[in-house]
Order: sequence, then structure tokens, then C-alpha cells
Amino acid sequence: MKTTTYAPLDRQEPESHNRNPWKWIPTLYFAEALPYVAVMTISTVMYERLGLSNAEIAFYTSMLYLPWAIKPLWSPFVDLARSKRWWILAMELLIAVAIAGVAFTLPSAHFLVLTLTFFWIMAFSSATHDIAADGFYMLALSPHEQTLYVGIRSTFYRIATIAGGGLLIMLAGALETFTRRIAYSWSITFYALAAFFIIVTAYHFFHLPRPVCDHTRHATSARNLLKDFFLTFWSFFRKPQALPAILFMLFYRLPEALLIKISNLFMIKPLSEGGLGLSTQEIGFVQGTVGVFGLTLGGIIGGIVASRDGLKKWLWPMVWSITLPDLVYVYMSYFQTQDFLLVNALVFIEQFGYGFGFTAYMLFLIYYSRGEQQTSHYALCTAFMALSMMLPGMVAGEIQEAVGYFNFFLIVMACCLVTVGVAALLKIDPEFGKKETHGRH
Repeated sequence: MKTTTYAPLDRQEPESHNRNPWKWIPTLYFAEALPYVAVMTISTVMYERLGLSNAEIAFYTSMLYLPWAIKPLWSPFVDLARSKRWWILAMELLIAVAIAGVAFTLPSAHFLVLTLTFFWIMAFSSATHDIAADGFYMLALSPHEQTLYVGIRSTFYRIATIAGGGLLIMLAGALETFTRRIAYSWSITFYALAAFFIIVTAYHFFHLPRPVCDHTRHATSARNLLKDFFLTFWSFFRKPQALPAILFMLFYRLPEALLIKISNLFMIKPLSEGGLGLSTQEIGFVQGTVGVFGLTLGGIIGGIVASRDGLKKWLWPMVWSITLPDLVYVYMSYFQTQDFLLVNALVFIEQFGYGFGFTAYMLFLIYYSRGEQQTSHYALCTAFMALSMMLPGMVAGEIQEAVGYFNFFLIVMACCLVTVGVAALLKIDPEFGKKETHGRH
């Protein structure tokens, strides 16, 4: 019987006749972002329109962060079983089925349980798709190509964020106005998204390359894989500054973790309930287009200045940038401004500050992950990142309903002191980040 011997994955070159990366990188990362946006952003607006309370929405949608928080637990299995290309196609098809499941069950009497079930399937499939797509990117491209196309993948991830958090919500809003049937309108929107994912899956079936090093790793046993995982996990907590680093990962974004679950709900609630009374279409425009543009611009500028002068020099400007602009929500909730242009300007300021300040967070994850097991340690860092958003988000709705919008946003500002405190614990090499360009994903 013929036996095939594979060279180590990290020593293999991509196939010389590789397909044009422009044919698959934009669509792959567009497809990676959309399910995340659907689970984290679109669902909050949809459930509000369907009559759920803020506490219910914040709790249920925050729980959906869990697959991204624990994905390092099954990432070795994705690496061991089947090819990355197979996982990408399988997960995209499963995501399409889950999206269609949301669409199908929305008009039913038990829509909450049924749609949350399909959102859970979508979340686990999307988290697995992330693992496979990022691994495939490294296998299908040479190191030079990986650097060359990193900006392209980030750009199309952002475009998908706008398409999902902006255009799809605006579509649902337009359908609400036209049909006057809320559940039916959102059902059509999700059917359209499911059809798109079926098309994407078919496109990738024909256009994703087949790198020779993308194969099932038969040589690695499950027992050895599990042993390596626990050694990697243990080494993560034995690194210098482990405790300050973990505290930073968990609490640097505490104000934003509370704010992000309530901001859309605050804007869409009527004036009589303390909100701004914006329509579904206006929410899609403010948060999905203007907000994302500010977020992206802030992230780009943050990456440029950090690459020029290093993370240590820009840490504190980024800390103030990610905290102080949250004051715009205190202003909006106090005055309940009806000036739509002003609302857009204030959201742009807050999101720009967040994008600029979030650069410090992502650079620190890279900084802490350095070493022989950088990829695995970075995956663990992103797990803490997901937990940092999940846990505060679960209680954000309860807090808001107990104290009202204005007092809730004051609490968010008080939590900014936690961000300052955990940033003060860090010790960073002054040379780290200089002469390098880091994008935000």
C-alpha cells in the first residue's frame, strides 16, 4: 500500500499555480464578518423591534459571544481533521442553513427559543469558520503575500460590517415601512442573507485554491494534540506579567462592553421611554455606516502612529481616547437630542475614539503573545477578549432597566476608571511596535 509522507506544515510552500488571491480573499473575509455582525449587532435591533426588553436582549445576545470565547478549545481539532478548505466550505453552508432557520422561525409563536437556537448554530459555525479561514490564509499565501494582502482582508471585513450593521438593518427598516409586518420584514432580510451565503459557498467551492500543504494531519494523534494543548495553555499563564495582562484583557474594554449592548436600544426607544426615537433605517445609517467609518478611521490612524513611535508612547492617549468620548451618550441621554445630524456627529466621535483606543488593546495582545507559541497564545488572548465583552454585556440590560439611560451612561463613565487602572499595571518595551504596521481585525 502506498504511503504518503507530508513535510511539516510550517516548511511547505503554497502551490506555485495558486489562484489569484484577489479572487478569494475579499469574499472569504466578507463572509467571515457577516455572521458575526448578524449575531452581535443585527440581532439586538431585531429583538427590540419584536418587543423584547433591554435586559433580555443584552443577556441573550451577550451569551452568543461564548463560541468566540472558547474556540481555542476546538481549534486543534480543526487543524487535525480535514483540510482548512473543507472546513471553510462546510461552515459556510452551515451558516447559510442557520440564517435560513432564523428567517423561517421568526414569524412563529415560539420565535425567541427557535431563533436563538439557530443563532447559536450560526455563532459556533462562524467561530469555526474564523479558525479555518485564518489558517487557510497562512497556508495558501507566501509570507510576502500574507503581508501584502493583510490590508485587503481587513478592508473587506470592514465593508461587511457596514453591509450587515448598516445596509441589512436599513433593508429591514424599509420592509417594515412597506409591509407594516415587523417579523415578516426581518424574515425576508434573513432569507436574503441566507441566499447570499449559498452563493458565497458555491463561489468558494470553485475559486478557493487547493494548497498542497492544506491536508488532514494524520501524523498527529489526538492524545499528543491534547497534551500539546495543555502545555500551551499552561505556558500562557506562566509568561511574565501574566496577571496584569489578563486583567488588562478582561477589563480594558469594560465601558464599551456595557455600552455596545445598550447604545442601539437607547437610540431606537421612543422619547417617552428615555430614548431618541430613531427609526430602524436611521439606526442602520448611524451605527452601520457613520459609526463604522469613524471606527475604521480611528483604527487606521492608531495603527499608523503606533507603528511610528511604538505602543508605549501612545498607550495613554489611546486610553483616554477609548474612554472620554463615551460622554457623548451622557449628553444625548440628558438632552434627548432630535437633531439627526448631531447624533451622527456624536456617534462618529465616540466610534473614532474607540477605534483609536482599541489599537492599544490589539497591539498588546500581539505583544503578550510573542514567543515560540505565538499563534496559540494569541488565540487564547482573543478568547479573553470575547469574555471581556460577553460577561459585562449579560448584565448591561438589567443595570439599564434599574437606573434608566442617563444614570446607566454615568455608570459607563465611572467604569472608565477601571480601564485607566488596568492600563497603569502594564510594563511595555518602548521599542515594541516601532517600524511595524498593525491593522485592526
